[in-house]
Amino acid sequence: MTNDQLTANGTALLRVTLGVAAISHGLLKVFVFTLPGAAAFFESLGLPGFLAYVTALVEIIGGLALAAGFQTRLVSLAMIPILLGAFWAHSGNGWVFSNAGGGWEYPLFWAFTLAAQAMLGSGAYAIDDMQTRTAPAKA
Repeated sequence: MTNDQLTANGTALLRVTLGVAAISHGLLKVFVFTLPGAAAFFESLGLPGFLAYVTALVEIIGGLALAAGFQTRLVSLAMIPILLGAFWAHSGNGWVFSNAGGGWEYPLFWAFTLAAQAMLGSGAYAIDDMQTRTAPAKA
């Protein structure tokens, strides 16, 4: 494999991993915590409860878009505020995310990886890539 191929494949691996993680976090809010439960948690932090619904929707739809490689740069940038909000919500719990209430290192790491994804683009095997390809010339 060439260096360009390795970079494209590594970028795709990062993109799909971020997408699957986002989908799972959104579905966690829906099926485990429930949306009303997540809204109550948001309200306990002093945030409007409806932001839990918005967050779950962004995580699920954004995660699907990332996994598919659709508008990767834009979606990555759009998801950073969600992770910065999670960083803020967990900032009083210490550094390690396994602390009681979850720490802040995981959401901050995730925000930085989304920024890196936005800089890298979609990589290989992405809808974005298929949209920019040109059809082969007919003989």
